[in-house]
Amino acid sequence: MKRTLLMALGLTLASFSVFAKVSQEEADKLKSTLTPVGAERAANKDGSIPKWEGGLTKPPACYGGPGKRLCNPFPDDKPKFSITKANIEQYKTKLTDGQKALFKKYSETYKMNVYQTRRTGAFPQFVYDATYKNALNAEIGGGGETVVNAILGIPYPIPKSGNEVIWNHKLRYRGVGADRWNIQAAVTTGGDFNLVKIREQVMFPYDSKTAKPADLNNVSIYFLQTVASPPRLAGTITLVHETMDQVKEPRRAWQYNPGQRRLRRAPNVGYDNPGTGSDGLRTNDQFDMYNGATDRYTWKLIGKKEIYVPYNAYALHSDKLKYKDFVTKNHINPQYPRYELHRVWVVEANIKAGTTHIYQRRLFYVDEDTWQILAVDNYDSRGTLWRVQEGHFLQAYNGPLDQLVPGSALETVYDLISGRYLTLAMNNEEPETVEKSYEVSFFDPSNVSKQATK
Repeated sequence: MKRTLLMALGLTLASFSVFAKVSQEEADKLKSTLTPVGAERAANKDGSIPKWEGGLTKPPACYGGPGKRLCNPFPDDKPKFSITKANIEQYKTKLTDGQKALFKKYSETYKMNVYQTRRTGAFPQFVYDATYKNALNAEIGGGGETVVNAILGIPYPIPKSGNEVIWNHKLRYRGVGADRWNIQAAVTTGGDFNLVKIREQVMFPYDSKTAKPADLNNVSIYFLQTVASPPRLAGTITLVHETMDQVKEPRRAWQYNPGQRRLRRAPNVGYDNPGTGSDGLRTNDQFDMYNGATDRYTWKLIGKKEIYVPYNAYALHSDKLKYKDFVTKNHINPQYPRYELHRVWVVEANIKAGTTHIYQRRLFYVDEDTWQILAVDNYDSRGTLWRVQEGHFLQAYNGPLDQLVPGSALETVYDLISGRYLTLAMNNEEPETVEKSYEVSFFDPSNVSKQATK
């Protein structure tokens, strides 16, 4: 009996032990066969995915300067081919189940224009340097919920588990902070929609060039979201302090309701509670493709796969487009998205016994070059594919080298059961996103409360 208890205790302790850092020999691959953030440098066997040559690090000739719209660096690129219901069998091994489901549901209108693969993902050199140090020092504990000894760079560039891949997405470099407009549209089955306009101000203390892990006060992201319209939602504020050690302390969140004129703690801002202005078409943890704690799932790293994914979405980001040009019935207008063949990490999440979430199972497809999640398949409790997400990636080049950041022109959530879908992260008719520095005090609840009640 005593031996059994000791074995059980040992297993319990092992599940919360720290692990992840790699050997010197493995870390040195980041300077040879792997890119500085852990992708394969080499082309694939047939050359359809080219060798990584450093990514897109200089603005193209079309760029108008700081604060101006990101323009398309590849205006002369034409589709190599289009995938439609007529030829999908030829390409189905390089499609996600979610993409195949969209072809089946909208067989008469859905298609994917596939372009040559351009590996534009790039980060500043100091991010590469920090990533190398993280490979040697960063650990993961708390059952996957705690990041230890990582700062600034990708925490686990040579991942050994699904949790590590998801942390790489959540902590990928995005600059010191940003001020952006996030426009959302919940689209009806008839193609109608109303816009929800949201201003988002964010600070990434984890991405500071001078910070040390001990300096973070257990916070990796400070996030302030203010709804500007429609009138029924205007003035609603959400404040989030995203924690690094989510076992020690879950996400801190507050919400301000203009009718109550009071900022209140909001523990429901997370997991599968409905996202702001989404008309119930996405959960809180689907924002930025996935965010927040991972403790309701078990995470399995399946491996890498070559998939046609949304990439280099500069055409979708154009300020010459109105939202009505591409937010169309059933799905976004297939004229504008750009798909390319890329290697992605595939991670499977399954609900843990004793926990709840509206999604029983999720499959994540994570870009090897940037660690951005590019697609997600979400299954309900019956095992039915329910909602399909896509993140239309683009590389931001609008500034000095410390502003090289991957981003999204658009995120979509398709509900295969209701036939509705949601778009978010649009800003075509709004000012361009800008990098901005904030003081931590800006995100203090007392300061936010004062600003809200002015």
